[in-house]
Amino acid sequence: MKEWWTPSELAELKLPCMPTTRQGVSDKADTEGWRKPGLEFPANPAGKWRKRESGRGGGFEYRYDALPRVARERLVYLENMKAVAEPTQGTAQESNDLWRWFETLSSKKKEKALACAAVLRAVRDLEMTGMGTDLAIQHIAINHGIKIRTIYLWKKKVQGLAPSDWAPALAPRHVGRVAEVELEPAAWDQLRADYLRPSAPNFTDCYRRLQHRAGTEGWTLPSPRTLERRLAAIPEQTRIFFREGVDALKRLYPAQVRDRSSYHALEAVNADGHVWDVFVRFPDGTVGRPAMVAFQDLYSGKILSWRLNKHSNKETVLLAFGDLVETYGIPTHCYLDNGRDFASKWVSGGTPNRYRFKIKENEPQGVLTMLGVEVHWTTPYSGQSKPIERAFRDFAQALAKHPAFEGAYTGNKPDAKPENYGSKAVPYDQFEQIVAEGIAEHNARLGRRSLVCAGKLSFDTAFALSYAQSEIRKATAEQRRLWLLAAEGVTVRKTAHIELSGNKYWCEELLEFIGQKVVIRFDPEDLHAGVHVYRLDGVYVAEARCVELTGFGDQAAARDHARGRRQWMRAVREKAQREINMSLDELVAALPTIEKDERKVEPKVVRPIFGNLAVKATAQEEEEDDRFAEAFGRGVDLLASGVISFRPKEKGGA
Repeated sequence: MKEWWTPSELAELKLPCMPTTRQGVSDKADTEGWRKPGLEFPANPAGKWRKRESGRGGGFEYRYDALPRVARERLVYLENMKAVAEPTQGTAQESNDLWRWFETLSSKKKEKALACAAVLRAVRDLEMTGMGTDLAIQHIAINHGIKIRTIYLWKKKVQGLAPSDWAPALAPRHVGRVAEVELEPAAWDQLRADYLRPSAPNFTDCYRRLQHRAGTEGWTLPSPRTLERRLAAIPEQTRIFFREGVDALKRLYPAQVRDRSSYHALEAVNADGHVWDVFVRFPDGTVGRPAMVAFQDLYSGKILSWRLNKHSNKETVLLAFGDLVETYGIPTHCYLDNGRDFASKWVSGGTPNRYRFKIKENEPQGVLTMLGVEVHWTTPYSGQSKPIERAFRDFAQALAKHPAFEGAYTGNKPDAKPENYGSKAVPYDQFEQIVAEGIAEHNARLGRRSLVCAGKLSFDTAFALSYAQSEIRKATAEQRRLWLLAAEGVTVRKTAHIELSGNKYWCEELLEFIGQKVVIRFDPEDLHAGVHVYRLDGVYVAEARCVELTGFGDQAAARDHARGRRQWMRAVREKAQREINMSLDELVAALPTIEKDERKVEPKVVRPIFGNLAVKATAQEEEEDDRFAEAFGRGVDLLASGVISFRPKEKGGA
């Protein structure tokens, strides 16, 4: 606070009980005898007044305690307000530096500095009331048991600073013992290299190895406690990086908290694969751990669709996505794991052994792009990027340890296998049913603590409320066939049907492709739903329905089949009749009449026959045949009676 005031300055303040002009203040000082010696300052002109040493016109200056009490209180108030609004000296940067350093001190040092600042504020308050500085310091020193010289030293430290900065300025600046025991640089290098390793050895073992070398090199080592303190002084992040690895260091950085409430239902989804920790017996008799691909709504957290398979593959991804689109609609954004099954191009083949046809290669990016879905690739094994991994963790804890899976549970890691590991394999149908029930319960569970559910709603409820108020894109019939599995090289049989996995599929349009190869699209999990037939060049033909097997004595099925055949034949007959616009009578009547040619044609060359030569020649031949037969008979009789004999001609004879 300013101590000396001129009459002009006092007049400008317009204090109560004081004139508002310079001459008026001077006259008041003369009238009331402000410059007369008092008991406190006998014959001392420096008591409540003094002559101005500089300034225009000379004159006198008066201490603030020479003013009347009301005027003095007003002056103190105005000066306090000025001090709070504008510090007398120092800059904001200096103040920030002081407080930044003050925050590094211990609580004990901070408390001591605050107590010193409180003493100086008490001195200032007494000075504001008109008491002299010396008397104020003496009074506070006696009441607080502090030496007068100490308070003067404190006032000197805070000179020019705002009262708000007194505490950091008065904080003790001495530090403790900082000297360190000398240590050979090579010894320190060995200790750090040995201790900061991924195997994370004990300090005792590292120190023992260092002692062995120190004996050879002639080094003098500090105590183990001293070296352990030096290792502890290494930054924590450095020690974690070398001893625990990058993943442990990553966990030190806080996870990003993403607000998903800005979306609406089905606007954005995320997907990932999960291998169950349960042994399952599949329909073909093999035993293994099934894989699941699931899609989750980012807004509500609801599991929208899922598919199970022996292994996670591209077909499972597309079929799960197809279930999502069929049931709810087309999302705008899709967050996928940048892994093999979710990559932009397929890298693994289909399942030709099961379907005995060549599986066409499709790209999921092409399907999603055609549906107008914006794909975002995320970091693998990152729960912040894919919230569905949080749901998978719940499934691994709750569903995988279901009572029905006891004995089939494998444990979530090799060293966590239960005692009855591998003693059972759950039938696939039972496993699929329990998983379906568990996911339904997961979606319907109340009290979810997400920002959207607010600790009250379930995932189902949160999704339904937003879904009812959102603009949802639905897929057309043509788009629904994009995610079906495609097999090419399927031959159409003579009866206009195709066969797939023991099922027959027929439609009338296949009559045009008998003996030819076509492409079919189908859902491998629902082969009875029918297949979609395409030409080899990609042109859509029709949907072929599944012809199911029926019992030999099932008369109702036989009647239905006969009825269907009659209806089809009737439709074919009507269609065929529409192709002919002329009846048979009309066709006969329309044929031209052929006129008979009555003209006689004579041959130009004639071969004559004289008499009855042909008849005579025939009779002569018959007579000769009779004579030959008679002679041959007599010869046979002679041979039989021995009258004549027959001797073959010898070889070489005459």
